[in-house]
Amino acid sequence: MTRLRQQMLEELQRRNYSPGTIATYLRTIEDFARHFGKPPDRLGPEQIRRYQVHLLRERKLAVTTVRLSVAALRFFFGKILRRGYTPEHLPYPKHRQRLPNVLSQTEVARLIEAASNLYHRALLMVLYSTGMRRAEVARLRVADLDSERMLIRIRQGKGGRDRDVPLSPALLETLREYWRWMKPRTYLFPGTVNNWRADKPLTPKVVWIACREAAQRAGIDKKVSPHILRHSYATHLLEAGADLRTIQVLLGHSNLSHTTVYLHLSQRHLRAVASPIEGLSLSSPEQSQRSRKLRKP
Repeated sequence: MTRLRQQMLEELQRRNYSPGTIATYLRTIEDFARHFGKPPDRLGPEQIRRYQVHLLRERKLAVTTVRLSVAALRFFFGKILRRGYTPEHLPYPKHRQRLPNVLSQTEVARLIEAASNLYHRALLMVLYSTGMRRAEVARLRVADLDSERMLIRIRQGKGGRDRDVPLSPALLETLREYWRWMKPRTYLFPGTVNNWRADKPLTPKVVWIACREAAQRAGIDKKVSPHILRHSYATHLLEAGADLRTIQVLLGHSNLSHTTVYLHLSQRHLRAVASPIEGLSLSSPEQSQRSRKLRKP
């Protein structure tokens, strides 16, 4: 391990960054140096600019991924090398806000019914019933389920925050049947070692594969992912009458503005808003001229 890598690792740990963020930041700086074939401390603003263009144009990475790379570069040059680069030297690429896709409740039911086995069925039900992120469900422990209080404790979610979500009776029934079959010890959904079941966390990729395969069996054309079930959970809660603040807490959002996007997806809220054209006094469309020729004044 080089001196710079060790210094960056220690600084990230000192600031209590999550293990995932630490790994991503270190990997970004390694890739940055490898791209130019020089140590990262011998590179500067011009190389940073060219690297950002490379990520967006040549590698065609998602804007969110590039923004994460920029955050790693800002940390390295600002906190490790102490170079006073301004935000103009390390700009975040503009992020175009797109509405997320959601499944209808009928589609969610089809997805769960199409699960290949009880393991995947329970996994999909947990995702939809709780709105967990795929990394959160991968680390979920048996001890995190409280059937007496009917709650599930999600530990160290995004931003290192814990939160509780309701444990629905329908989910509990499935999980009890699943436990009698799988008998997990530590992790609710144990992973594998050399294709053998082991008492270790499930990899998030397996969660994504379970969603994709079930969607294919169910004949759902939408691009189904663990996050689309999270979006569907929040949207369906809003349509059922839950308020935004409650949904924010259940999803583990740090800011309410992240939750308001579901107002754009909730059919109940959209239909409740009357268009201003309804307040106009207009003549009947039957009285409108049918000819497209202009009338003479």
